[in-house]
Amino acid sequence: MPLSPLHRQNFRHLYLDIAWFGVLNGSAMSFMLIFATRLGASPFQIGLLSAVPAIVALLFTLPAGGWLQKREISRGVFWSSLLFRLFYASWIFLPWLGGATTQVWMLTLLVLLMSIPGTALAVGFNALFAAAVPEAHRGAVVGRRNALLAITFIATSLLCGVLLEWLPFPTGYQVVFALGAVGALASSYHLYHVRPVGEEQPIAPPAGKERPHDLARPGTMPSTGQTPRIQVGLRHLIGFVPANQQQHLLSTLPFLRIVFLLFFFHLAQHLAIPLFPLAWVNRVGLSDGVLSLGNALFYTALLVGSLNLARLSGRLGNRRLLAIGILGMAAFPVLTALTTDTPLYLVTSLVGGLAWSLAGGAIGNYLLERTPPANRPAYLAWYNLALNAAILLGSLTGPLLADRLGLVVALLIAATGRLLAGLLIWRWG
Repeated sequence: MPLSPLHRQNFRHLYLDIAWFGVLNGSAMSFMLIFATRLGASPFQIGLLSAVPAIVALLFTLPAGGWLQKREISRGVFWSSLLFRLFYASWIFLPWLGGATTQVWMLTLLVLLMSIPGTALAVGFNALFAAAVPEAHRGAVVGRRNALLAITFIATSLLCGVLLEWLPFPTGYQVVFALGAVGALASSYHLYHVRPVGEEQPIAPPAGKERPHDLARPGTMPSTGQTPRIQVGLRHLIGFVPANQQQHLLSTLPFLRIVFLLFFFHLAQHLAIPLFPLAWVNRVGLSDGVLSLGNALFYTALLVGSLNLARLSGRLGNRRLLAIGILGMAAFPVLTALTTDTPLYLVTSLVGGLAWSLAGGAIGNYLLERTPPANRPAYLAWYNLALNAAILLGSLTGPLLADRLGLVVALLIAATGRLLAGLLIWRWG
């Protein structure tokens, strides 16, 4: 279809939005848990920082959907993004608020508060994207956005590594957080200029459409570049499920089996996520420069894998591709447990990025394939609840296992869980 001037304007601002989001992602978002770990945060505190966004999502997704329905989608997305991203600027002042323990708890409080508008942003962005970009052009737009995100993420991550090596602690992290705040606000500025084209779109996109694999998930807070959260572009559907459509779902055993298998995978995945920074910083003693290089290698492998996703999916199918990706992800905590120096850490980063590109890229389409077309939003709402429950339970249980059994044992338990989840999905998924 021919593109109007408004379409071209939307594309331009979506590209600039993601480029600045890459700056945010490669700086403040990637180094948040590393900063807390260097402050001496306990495993429980690291787990809580990872779990807080899931807690907020469980509580506020429905209210966020209702709030967005009452507003023009472009304005709702902009204001939620601005409120969410202004909080990144407050991280700059953390070292001035007290001792290390106070800073960790203040960071936790800030993450809790910012996750409320962040939930609205996660709910609304998919709708704005669908309303601003014609379906025939979405694949090309997403592909270019992924490339821009990769370039700015990798460059920013490497720059932050240099800054953190050069500047004393905590001044280096204040500069990194300031860089992230600039990227965050610039990204919101460009979102302000994205407008729906034609008729106003509903917040939930048409059921049955496979969404292009966009690596960015606005409103989410990955703890490092090497531990991105599962976001398959389906969260927003939970807010649009009439209560009378949910009753019969409990009797739909095939789909409930899928939900259980994915819950088990997400649980095993998030058991390990809070443990990685503890292993890298406290156990191995890696520098911020090395950690930034690992982030860059992880994202490079992620991008390379994502570019080949369509070909692999067509050859293997989404179920097998997901299972292979999860089996590959099982190697990440094992290699982390074995890591004692920089070279193995960098190899681990490459393996993790490649494995996640397969699992993270296949899971959305796999879930859509297995979801009954009738009342699809209702079915996906159950998956969304299982996802957030797994994030919450895994993020808190992993540090508890590390406290009781030791960090290495906890990592191996998480790896075993991922291995079992991959095998179960391959056999019964």
